[in-house]
Amino acid sequence: MDVVAASIPIFFLLIVVEVLVARRFREPLYRFNDSIADLSCGILSQFAGLFMVILTYGAFAWLSEHGSLYRVFDLPPWPQGSPLVASDGILGFAIVWPALVSWAVVFVLADLAYYWLHRLSHEVNFLWAGHVVHHSSEEYNLTVALRQSSLHGLVSWVFYMPLAVLGIPWIMFAVCHGINLIYQFWIHTREIDRLGPLEVVMNTPSHHRVHHGVNPKYQDKNYAGVFIVWDKLFGTFVPEEEEPVYGITVPLRTWNPIIANIHVFQEMFRNAWRTRRWSDKLKVIFGPPSWRPEDIGSSVVAAPVSKETFVKFDTTPPRSVTRYVAIQFLVLLLGAVVLLRFAGDLPVYQVVAGGFYIGIGLSSLGSLLEARRWAGSLEIVRLLMLVLLAVGFMVVPRFPLGVVLAVGAFAAASLAWAWRVRPALASTPQPA
Repeated sequence: MDVVAASIPIFFLLIVVEVLVARRFREPLYRFNDSIADLSCGILSQFAGLFMVILTYGAFAWLSEHGSLYRVFDLPPWPQGSPLVASDGILGFAIVWPALVSWAVVFVLADLAYYWLHRLSHEVNFLWAGHVVHHSSEEYNLTVALRQSSLHGLVSWVFYMPLAVLGIPWIMFAVCHGINLIYQFWIHTREIDRLGPLEVVMNTPSHHRVHHGVNPKYQDKNYAGVFIVWDKLFGTFVPEEEEPVYGITVPLRTWNPIIANIHVFQEMFRNAWRTRRWSDKLKVIFGPPSWRPEDIGSSVVAAPVSKETFVKFDTTPPRSVTRYVAIQFLVLLLGAVVLLRFAGDLPVYQVVAGGFYIGIGLSSLGSLLEARRWAGSLEIVRLLMLVLLAVGFMVVPRFPLGVVLAVGAFAAASLAWAWRVRPALASTPQPA
């Protein structure tokens, strides 16, 4: 079982708790448009994850089985098995110490690998191009934890291959890696302050707030997943002093999740094409994210910022548009959950087509939140596509007719609704 996917209901429950706590104390932790963008990125990353998981765990399993030190030197296999077994003792179980130590070592090694993946994802431009999605929100709350890249997994798997060379069974790595990612969810909050002695060893909300800060003294610090000791050991630790300003040095300024995933790739390839020297072309890709060749402009320098003067990207579409976006997002979210749930039973092309359509829908809703004048037309085209698909699926025996009719009716009603709210976009100021 994918332990991260299985934890998603808990994630949403904790988001609801954080929203209620923030309202209770009148704290501005959430903005509707920003949270929709966060969750939209998260939905796209889940679809990409269907294929990234196969790449990561497939490569890990093959290398562990065929290319590990244990296989090459004919050593005993890595200790595995349950660290707990049923017992007649007081607690009802007994500890299997060799297995417990083995699992603990794997967990620590997986966290160390994550540290170096995370650190280099801030220091190497083409890795940053994938990771930047997670940092591009200017808020800091639990929905930001779900704001993940759809493309970073194409290269991140390489950093875990040394564990496979050690002969670690892929299932042990998968469980430990999943728990590592689950742990990192709760530290994306401003509602928890310092945690005393825990701060010495563990990554905490305070430590991770620093990592998301755009303040010059906070940038590229506190890369830890679970254990903050790696940052202290390798010289990348900074304690939280004043609360950070969140975001990235060059603000994203859009709610569109597709642009959030590709904007640094676009800039990187554009700069590599424009610069003349081949050495500079390579450095644009493999050098620091802030570096720029002299012949196309100066490098990006992080300017001092403060919470009092920092202006967040924001848009205020009409309330009728906001209500429309909320309902359509919930429907797309439901569609994504159903499609992801049954992805293993469907042909790959259907999963890809469904994910593509949901991606277009989320992109369209982001454009509506920006009150783009063309966004209404894009949304109408999207809904017309859904109506036509529903009509087409009426003749496909595999699809229940009741479901197809319900989808078609919803698409038709949404089409009428979108047509009514479309004029409001033309009278709304465009985002700068």
